[in-house]
Amino acid sequence: MRTQKLYSGYKALLLAAKNTIAPGDTKKIRKALDLAASACGDNVTLTGELQIQHALSVARIVAEEMGLGVTSIVTAILHDSYNKLDISTKELEKEFGSKVVEILDGFSRITGIDSMHSSYQAENFRKLLLSLADDVRVILIKLVERLEYMRNLDNAPEKERMPMASETYFLYAPLAHRLGFYNIKSEMEDLSIKYLEPEQYRFIENRLKQTTASRNRLIREFSAPIQEKLEKTGFRFTIKSRTKSIHSIMTKMKKQGVEFEEVFDIFAVRIIIDSENNNDKADCWRVYSIVTDLYQPNPSRLRDWISVPKSNGYESLHTTVIGPRGRWVEVQIRSRRMDEIAEKGLAAHFKYKGLKGEGGLDTWLTKIRELLESSDKEDKEFLDNVRSGLYTDEVFVFTPKGDLRQLPAGATVLDFAFDIHTALGSSCVGGKVNGKNVPLRYVLQNGDHVDVIRSKNQRPKRDWLSIVVTNKARTKIKLALNEERAKAAAEGKEILMRRLKNWKIPYGDTIIQRLINHYNFKTAQDLYYSIESGKLELLEIKDILLKEESTGGVISPGTISEKETRELFESQFSDFLSIEDKVEGLDYKLSKCCNPVPGDSIFGFVTISEGIKIHRTACPNAHNMLARYPYRVISARWTKSKSGTSFIATIKVTGVEDIGIVNKISEVITGFNATVRSFNYNMEEGMFEGTINLLVANNDMLYGIIRKIHSIKGILKVNRQNN
Repeated sequence: MRTQKLYSGYKALLLAAKNTIAPGDTKKIRKALDLAASACGDNVTLTGELQIQHALSVARIVAEEMGLGVTSIVTAILHDSYNKLDISTKELEKEFGSKVVEILDGFSRITGIDSMHSSYQAENFRKLLLSLADDVRVILIKLVERLEYMRNLDNAPEKERMPMASETYFLYAPLAHRLGFYNIKSEMEDLSIKYLEPEQYRFIENRLKQTTASRNRLIREFSAPIQEKLEKTGFRFTIKSRTKSIHSIMTKMKKQGVEFEEVFDIFAVRIIIDSENNNDKADCWRVYSIVTDLYQPNPSRLRDWISVPKSNGYESLHTTVIGPRGRWVEVQIRSRRMDEIAEKGLAAHFKYKGLKGEGGLDTWLTKIRELLESSDKEDKEFLDNVRSGLYTDEVFVFTPKGDLRQLPAGATVLDFAFDIHTALGSSCVGGKVNGKNVPLRYVLQNGDHVDVIRSKNQRPKRDWLSIVVTNKARTKIKLALNEERAKAAAEGKEILMRRLKNWKIPYGDTIIQRLINHYNFKTAQDLYYSIESGKLELLEIKDILLKEESTGGVISPGTISEKETRELFESQFSDFLSIEDKVEGLDYKLSKCCNPVPGDSIFGFVTISEGIKIHRTACPNAHNMLARYPYRVISARWTKSKSGTSFIATIKVTGVEDIGIVNKISEVITGFNATVRSFNYNMEEGMFEGTINLLVANNDMLYGIIRKIHSIKGILKVNRQNN
């Protein structure tokens, strides 16, 4: 059976790779498969799949969905068994080439990080990014491996699903996006929220299924006139449609506060034209003209990534037009070449298909390296900085000499100055944009001509951090501020040492630690700086030190370690935290940020000073906790709630103003035997808006109330709220 499965997987792989491998490459692939199968044996992955089957699946995605060649396919087959192969590195290199060994080495390094049980998520990502410098295929295969795991995550142990989904959402999906793999990025996001926000995911999934027929009918009606006109003009083309991802729909619903039916751009029509490379841009504009002759465009929604491609190589022309039945329809126009790069990513051609280091991807890698090489950073700050660099759109501006500079959207004159040179940024006092004097915080627009005004007396200031958006500028400003702070701290240390000598108190680590604990400082430098700046009174410090007091062994904030946390809950918890029964030695609390109620999907989070906090998986803080502190997360489940136990929940109701609407809502709540703690409402300009705090027994009761209120005539929206 195993042999049959392997053979089927092997045949499917060869079929997927037929356009990217030479006839002689099949021998290499077969040799790699034999070696990997022998090394893997009957070992299984986290998702319960045979390792060798997993390796074949990864190789197939690499060939079929990324369009990579034999080097990447062989590497993908061997990626899980590299350290267990019954063959020397020299033999491996002789058999498959030095590139395969180089990529496998890189993959082995980044896989050595136990990312699912490590608190160092930022460091994990840092190493992933640094590996790009050697060969980008390391990351491409890592992305595919994670995608394959996510596709089979239902088979993984329940306690592993949310941490893996969260890490995928925060780390891997943005990276896939930045490298141009939009399909992979969208699938990763959808698969992540399937576990992170299951209720929302299932709702949107069901609504998409219910509206498939009407959506397809609208696409046919919209496309028919375009197809007819293009054929008459002599174009060779393909018209496709794509439905917005579940994650994208959910994000729009939350961001704009709209229901599913109010998301009008659920689908887009893509026109792919066969064109000579020299003419493809002009041909795309000709097709745009045909489309806008047939349908009225929205000028504000034109996106021209043909004239100036995105930094990851993405080229396409986007417009939004009014289609049949007054529906807005997004139209994407691109050539076959553009579509290939959009689908498979510029990264797939990077550094080994003739692309030189002048491309946009190199520019991005340089910026990332600047961030990685900067001084110590908090994990959250690092991740936020990287993610902001991954997702931003760009603006293009000109230097006084006419050189084009690329900056993220929202960049200011100060960002521009630091982008040119650190010294220029540090001495910047303003700028001239298109010949007019502007302040530091002026936000640059596409096409601006920028000249920096500087002064030798200028120094970086703390409020500059709120002006800049680029990682480079923020890093350089902080470095300058830290230098100033270090000088001040050194003076503060001298002041304290002199006073301690006068008070006949010996200077030492014990004394300094007492002061740090008393004032809740993170470091000694914070203490010294506060002394030098006058924030701390020296006489107060004297009184503290002369008093005989004990710290009592209390753990100060931030001193609990990963090991201590593990020991804490491994010794005191079973696999599942029963909400009804308090755990001996450690209390639990229901988190106020999301107010979980019985029936909600939940998890426990071990805090430093407040025991275990129970959060909903849909809590706005859940993603961050799961990504940064997976070792503090424990599984939790509800037992049958005791009769008479009530839980807080908040709902928001919006509707048309109507006499008696408050009474109708109150009657619904009373009918469910729920208790109203507070009911705040406002009626203005014919609209009703109310916020209700309830005491409910479980989420069945809560969602029953929500559904019943929604059925009241005049009610438009009823949503559960986080606090």
